This record gives sequence, C-alpha cells and structure tokens, in this order.
Amino acid sequence: MKVWATVEDPSMPLVDVAAYAGRAEKIGFEGLLIPESVHDAFLTAMLALEHTSTLEVATSVALAFPRSPTTTAHAAWDLHAMSGGRFTLGLGTQVRANIERRFGTGFDPPIGRMRDYVGAVRAVFDCWQTGGKLDYRSERYSLDLMQPFFRPAPIEDGPPKIYLGGVGPAMVRLAGEVADGLMTHPTNTGPRYLREKVYPALEKGADRGARQPCPVLASTFVATGADADKVAAERERIRGFLGFLYSTPQYRPTLDLLGRGDLGEALHTMSREGRWDAMPAAIADDLLAELVPCGTYDEIAEILCQWYSDLTEAITLRMPENVSDDDGLSRLVAALGDR
Repeated sequence: MKVWATVEDPSMPLVDVAAYAGRAEKIGFEGLLIPESVHDAFLTAMLALEHTSTLEVATSVALAFPRSPTTTAHAAWDLHAMSGGRFTLGLGTQVRANIERRFGTGFDPPIGRMRDYVGAVRAVFDCWQTGGKLDYRSERYSLDLMQPFFRPAPIEDGPPKIYLGGVGPAMVRLAGEVADGLMTHPTNTGPRYLREKVYPALEKGADRGARQPCPVLASTFVATGADADKVAAERERIRGFLGFLYSTPQYRPTLDLLGRGDLGEALHTMSREGRWDAMPAAIADDLLAELVPCGTYDEIAEILCQWYSDLTEAITLRMPENVSDDDGLSRLVAALGDR
C-alpha cells in the first residue's frame, strides 16, 4: 500500500516547503499532497519537487475554474518535466461563492464544466506531446491555436496524470469517466462510504467512458503516534476537525449514509450561530470509531490494512509535528509499503 504525506498547515510559509518535502521523502512517503488555499498550489509544488529527488507531488486540489485550461496545462507540464515525471495534476471545483466572490469568475454547473475542462487540458497535453494540431471544441472551451513558439518539448515520461477531487456521486462518476484517478476527501473516506458510494459511482463513470475504473487515492484521517497518549491526543484533534468539517453541507454524504444527517444539520446550525467550541462534543465516540482508525505506530499498519487494503492502493498519513517521531512513522510507512 502506498502512503502519501499531507501538508496539514495551509499557511505554511513557502520558505518552509523545501524542508517539509525533504522530510517527507526521508521518512519514506510515496508522495506529498499540496493543497490550494493560502498559497498557489503550483508554486508550492514546484518548491517540493525542486528539493526532492524521488518524492511524487500532487496538487490536492488545484482550483480549475479560476484558470484557463491552457494556463493550467503550462504549469502542470513544466512541473512534470522539471521533476522527471513526478508531478500529478489534481483538480477540483470549489463552491460557487468562492469562485464568484473570491476569484471573480463565473460558475457554470460544475460537472459539465469540469468534463470540458479536463478535455481541454488533455487536448493541450496531446498537442505538445505529439506535435499535432490543437483542435478542441466543447460547450465551454474552444482551443485551436498553438504556434510553435509557444509549444514546449515533449516529455519522455509522457504528460502528467490528471486526478479529480470528488465527494458527491456526480463528480466521482466524472472521475471514473475522464480522470486518471480520484482523490477523496477525508470526511468521506470511510470503508463503508468507499464501498457503497464511491466505487459504484466510479464504475458507472468508467462504463460511460468505455474504460476501466480509475484508482483511488484515499485521503484518510488516522489517529496514530508513538504511544497511547499521542494517539489519544490525535484522536481528539481529529474529533474537533470533523466537527468543523461536517458543519459544511457539501461534506455530509457520509453522515447521511450512516443515518446521522441530523448531526450535519445540528453542526451547520452551530456554525451559523458561531458556536465553534461546541462542535467537537457533537462527534460521538461511536461515530469517531467508525470513521477514524486508531493505534500506535507499531499497531496501526495491521488496522489500516484491515480497513483499506481491498479498497485502495494509496492512503494518506499526517506527518507529526515533532521530528522525534519520524523514525516510528518511517517504520510504519515501510510496513505498509510491504503489504
């Protein structure tokens, strides 16, 4: 099982990215997921790739709609070429309010627009890789000009892979139809949700695209640490984070699946009332146990394999704040890699 590290602090100064990525590589992680919130995901990814030699790096996820497909293609192509084929383009949609009011761009129905967007990016990739003519036409994008002066050289390893971030069934189906992989969200990555919601949707999308279902990179919440006290502390940190996340209606599908939609409504009401401190207590122990595997570095490998080995080939783990825990985490990553 492959294990990817995550950037937990979206406000991490860019000057710290090189050391963080180097630490992830030294621990033995397969790759590093780069979010887009405070910093531009492509700039952060460039720093991580520049200061590592084996670590794969993926945007998780870069926002598609504020960028033209060709602009995105240029950034992804350059990162993939400079790193010797270690970059994956992870794309996401964001919600209407952010697209319209934070970026000042239009918000079309996201499924159709993302289908067109991925098609446009792939058309640009194909033009650059094969030397053929750029000729892509869809409802939202029309691309038919690529002069030699603006055409980068082909990449020996081929174009970057394109993953989509998705929660709801429509976006997951689209990933199955057009993407090279799906990146899940931590709120909707429990084994039951993957089995009952994600994979059926992926298969439907794959049927529509006349292709095999794409792989899943499962962005898991895992409570682990060097000892029981650190595991317990991490478990409580995740409890608080889930309380905050599940207050967002778009992240509620797992709660609905588990018959706890009323909890989502209650958390949303707390958010509107500014009752942030009350949210962690709303996440009951039995729900936490159903969503978050727990165990020390020496225990958790077996538990994670029981939860996920038949569901995904790649999961995520959080890097501990204290570097003194790196040796234990490195043993865990190696143990999972052998399974």
